[in-house]
Amino acid sequence: MHHHDHNHTSQRPPLSLVILAVLLLIGLGLLGRLVTPQVQAMIDPSQETVEARVIEVTEAGTLDQGGVQQPYQKLRLEILTGQRAGRAVTVDYGTQALGSNVVLYRPDDRVQVMRVARADGGDAYFITEPNRWGPLLTLLTLFVVVIIAVSRWKGVRSLIGLGVSLYVITQFILPLILAGYPPMLVSILGSFALLAITQYLIYGWSQKTHAAVLGILISLIITGVLATIFVEATRLTGYGSEEVGFLQTSGVPIDPRGLLLAGIIIGALGVLDDVTISQASSVFELSSANPLFGVRELYRRAMNIGQDHIASTVNTLVLAYVGASLPILLLFAIYPQPFGQIINREFVTEEVVRTLVGSLGLIMAVPITTVLAGVLTGRKWM
Repeated sequence: MHHHDHNHTSQRPPLSLVILAVLLLIGLGLLGRLVTPQVQAMIDPSQETVEARVIEVTEAGTLDQGGVQQPYQKLRLEILTGQRAGRAVTVDYGTQALGSNVVLYRPDDRVQVMRVARADGGDAYFITEPNRWGPLLTLLTLFVVVIIAVSRWKGVRSLIGLGVSLYVITQFILPLILAGYPPMLVSILGSFALLAITQYLIYGWSQKTHAAVLGILISLIITGVLATIFVEATRLTGYGSEEVGFLQTSGVPIDPRGLLLAGIIIGALGVLDDVTISQASSVFELSSANPLFGVRELYRRAMNIGQDHIASTVNTLVLAYVGASLPILLLFAIYPQPFGQIINREFVTEEVVRTLVGSLGLIMAVPITTVLAGVLTGRKWM
């Protein structure tokens, strides 16, 4: 029996492809820098946040804060960064925090401190956060080691893909949005660029990857159109999160509704990446296993796999949003309101639209990618 091999296996990307990807990334970064105006939030010179080290705990105990016993410390700190680096200061800690969940400090702990100029010409210091860089770097190192140990070369390529994603978002998408370009258009273009680059770097130059990339592009456009229709229909303003209010007060000319649309597009990215490559792989594996299958049979069998994938991924998507919104859900549990009133609040409606539009884009990606992959196998329809 003649076996059709259409080079669907994942291969290491050729050097020319890697060079092209690097040049494209540099081009996106340069474009981001060229179009970005010198936007800078108003910085108050009378205050700064600096890093400090705890020299000693000079006093410790509890304070009565409205009937609540709250831990209290007096700390001697050495300022490590900023205009007052090298200075030793004393800070009362525990008097500003709410509740009893106060982080207590020991000598040599690193902390973030806000310095505020007082009217008399001196400075007041407040501990804002513990310095979390140590544990974060440990966790990041563990993540990198485990992914490389388990996935080997593919793990390395997936880490490169993660770096590419962060680069495109920070150096292209965000600068162009800041420069006043339409957030949704910028997000679709940037998202497609980063996913196309990462897909080819991770899975190689193959028909399978071509199918996944085309499926991503069409699904992103569908998600963008649906997001535009339903953000308009529900009359969302984009002010559902307090961070948007901070952006407005910083003096940066941002379109809040456009930012919401961009967030929906970027939020759908990770899931689209997973779903499209899985469907393309399924089609090409089925094609390899049985050379007699036509496009219609490949589609039917691959969709059996895709339907299971949709069910689990949509559930994952919804649970991810619910997990991020637990404090809000608890507030509604404490202060019960009619369901219609809760769902009608802007910040709740935003999350519902975000979840459902993202899920629709994901669902549509499965049959679209499956058809594209079937066609790219070169088989006949029957």
